[in-house]
Parts: sequence; structure tokens; C-alpha cells
Amino acid sequence: MIRTAERLNSIQEYYFSKKLREVRGLMAQGRPIINMGIGSPDLVPSKKVLNAIQTAVTENGAHQYQSYQGLPQLRNAIAQFYKQRFQVTADPDTEILPLMGSKEGIMHISLAFLNEGDEVLIPNPGYPTYTSVTNLVGAVPKYYDLTDENGWFPDLEELQKQDLSKVRVMWLSYPHMPTGATATRDQFKKIVAFARKNDILLVNDNPYSFVLNSDPASILSIENAKDVCLELNSLSKTFNMAGWRVGFVLGNDEHINAILKVKSNMDSGMFYGIQKGAIAALESTDDWFEELNNVYGKRRALVFQLADTLGCTYDRNAVGMFVWAKLPQGSKSSEEFIDDILYKKDLFITPGTIFGSKGEGYIRFSLCISEDKIKEAIARF
Repeated sequence: MIRTAERLNSIQEYYFSKKLREVRGLMAQGRPIINMGIGSPDLVPSKKVLNAIQTAVTENGAHQYQSYQGLPQLRNAIAQFYKQRFQVTADPDTEILPLMGSKEGIMHISLAFLNEGDEVLIPNPGYPTYTSVTNLVGAVPKYYDLTDENGWFPDLEELQKQDLSKVRVMWLSYPHMPTGATATRDQFKKIVAFARKNDILLVNDNPYSFVLNSDPASILSIENAKDVCLELNSLSKTFNMAGWRVGFVLGNDEHINAILKVKSNMDSGMFYGIQKGAIAALESTDDWFEELNNVYGKRRALVFQLADTLGCTYDRNAVGMFVWAKLPQGSKSSEEFIDDILYKKDLFITPGTIFGSKGEGYIRFSLCISEDKIKEAIARF
């Protein structure tokens, strides 16, 4: 009998993979399920982006293996994007590495900087992949709590009291997923100083900066942050290119080279046409962001109505493509609450507990669904 690797015992099937099978089963029975759980953009990329990939497939060399570091034009476009949108300067030759989605980067970074037994600071609540990848590489998750009372930002004084001698990496994501909380420049300065003091590599996962956010920010805008920081970003949310799998990581040349050592042994470069489409996306004008946020703004207003109908409370100033809502006093657990709605109202909402124990008592609505569908969901109550 062929056995599986022991590392698989440290992880479970991704929640959405399992839950969506259940949802699809209900739909196969004829149930009119409305899915407000997944953050997969239902909108399309711009015509400029689509034209770029269509044209690219006929160019010489388009179907050959591509560089592990991506096209120089793509790295230049990323550098220009960060300079224009975040006021961050990065050398396109040494400080930028394109990725096949930022999720890939989480694995690459973990393989590059973690040994077995090393500890990793992970937000609770936070993106589940930080934990699963940490377990897969044999490192040890060490959770730091985020609370509404503290603006969903870590209590650095409390963290400093702990034994951090084995901590090598700290994950954070601002704008925060799933809560939509943002971090101020002063908060970024404090957490960079914390990482520097404790010799921790700080990684900010930053794919939600431009969705319903009037003040996009990068942790790399803090002076000398590259000494101890990496930043991941993605085109999935900002440009409706989730299925294209385009992301990138920025940092100093030493850190980027370490990640490249891993990446170059795991893939053979991103498809040429996708890179050309990514360049077109990164060159988008302000009109693109305004149109995108106009759509999401209307959807969010309707989701607020739905949350009000359910008796939930929420932060109107949160950003991103989700609404993080607190359940009414005396409610069932988050998972019981969403299952009750799923089977009684044919509406799927994400329970906060999949993001960690501090997600209990919360649910998350996705804005990746049409206004008509949100109105239909409201009507069901």
C-alpha cells in the first residue's frame, strides 16, 4: 500500500474546496443557491488587457519557455506601478520577481526562509494559507490575535513580551483580509521597527489596496523597510485577473535572490501572452480604478442592507471586496449561522471561523456578485 507523506497530516483540505462541493451538490438538486462566499472577481479585465494577450500569442517566441524572472518589460511595469501608486522605488532588475499568483509566493518565501522547527507569526484572524504552508514546510505557526477593539492591528507591546527567539517570518496583510482594516503609516513604522529589533522577516500580503480604498499604501514606503520586509501583490483583485495567476514580490536583492532559487526549481516561467496582458493592466489609468470602485461601491451598499436585515454590525470604513460583519448578540456559532441560512434561504456566506478562532462571531460577505443577486438575497429575508 502506497502511503502519503507525513506532511499531509499537518493540513486539511481547503475549506472552500470542501464547502463548495456541498454547495454544488445542493445546486445539482435544483436549489437556487446564491454564493456570497468566494472572493473571485466576476468582472472582466479591460479591453486593453484582453487585446494585449490576443496580440501577443502571434508574436515570435510567444510559445517558448520564458525567463524565471519574467519579461524585463513586466518588471519595469511593476516598478513604474509601485512608483506611481505607492511612491516606492524598486530596481526592476534585482528587487522585483513576478509570480504565478501571490499565493505561489507564500510557498516560495516559506521554502526560502524557514527551516523545520522555525516559528512563524500568523494573524488570527487571517488568510488560512499562511498556516497551511507553514505546516507543509515543517515550521511552527505562532498566532497573534487581532481584535476589533485594537483596529485589527497586532498588539506589538504584548508580542514583544513573548519568546520570539525562534520566529523567522511574520505574515501580515494590510488592507487586512478578511476584516478590510487598514494600517496607518505610523503603524507600519512601528511594525517595521518591531521586525528589525527581533530579526524577523516581515511579509505584507497586499492584494486589496485598490478596491474601495481611497489611500492605497505599501509597507515598503517606510524608510529602509526593504532591509526586513517583503511585499506580495497580485493582479487578481485590482484588475479582475484571478484566473490569469499573476502576482509579484518586491524586496531587497538578497531576499529576492533567495526566493528565485526556489522558484527557478519549481516552474519554467509565466506564459508570454499573460505577461503582456499584465503589462497592459499595470499601465491602467485612474479611470479604470474609478469604474471598478463604482461597481463595488454599489454592491457594498446593498450588502450593508443585507447585513442590517440579519442584525449584523460592520465597519463602513473597511476596504476591499468583502464586508466583515459581527453577528447579533446571542447568535449561534458562525458555522451554524451560515449553515442555517444556506439550507433555509439558499444563500452561502463565509463563516469567520475559517480565518481563525478570533473569527468566531463574525461572517464575511463577498462583493463578487451582481447587484441583482444581492437584491434577490435581501428579498429572501
